[in-house]
Amino acid sequence: MVSSNLKKQFEAIVVKGVAPLGKLGITPNMITVLGVIVSAMAAWAIVTYSGDSGNLTTAGTLLLLSGFLDAIDGTLARATGKVTRFGGFFDSVCDRYSDAIVLASVIFSGLCDPFWGFAALIGSMMVSYSRSRAEAAGVKMAGVGLAERAERMIFLALAIYAATIDLTYLNYGIIILALLANFTVLQRSSYFFNQVK
Repeated sequence: MVSSNLKKQFEAIVVKGVAPLGKLGITPNMITVLGVIVSAMAAWAIVTYSGDSGNLTTAGTLLLLSGFLDAIDGTLARATGKVTRFGGFFDSVCDRYSDAIVLASVIFSGLCDPFWGFAALIGSMMVSYSRSRAEAAGVKMAGVGLAERAERMIFLALAIYAATIDLTYLNYGIIILALLANFTVLQRSSYFFNQVK
């Protein structure tokens, strides 16, 4: 959940609290899986919304918690010397599922325009794909683009909280998220082009 630009500062703050988890037998991959479960719980709170603003408050809070878990799994891996290529791959795959589950729940529940919902979902997936594809070609993408995963998840959580006041705020939030995500893909594409031309 932490932007690439703030990652080092965040880790310096939380590492002392996270490192002891390793001594309890908790692995980074366990934290990663827990993050997906919490995202699914947030999605369930959205799907089962029936006019109860408490569901949306719960969903927003769970979404932020999921993002926090996503941030500390890598911190735990580095603090305990358990950084592996599989762990990085597994974390990335789980992040995509988490994003898709939550956005799909907003679309399925009818709380946003389907067109913009799918645009946000596709854009979010493409932001991540553009980074992985670029880095596979040797171009680092950390910190490139306006809306990385951290920014998108925080923004979506805020839009969900705002929907407790007026449901249309969530729809507007999804529209903005769709625009930001797809703009970020364009930014990364432009950055990649300039790096390899």
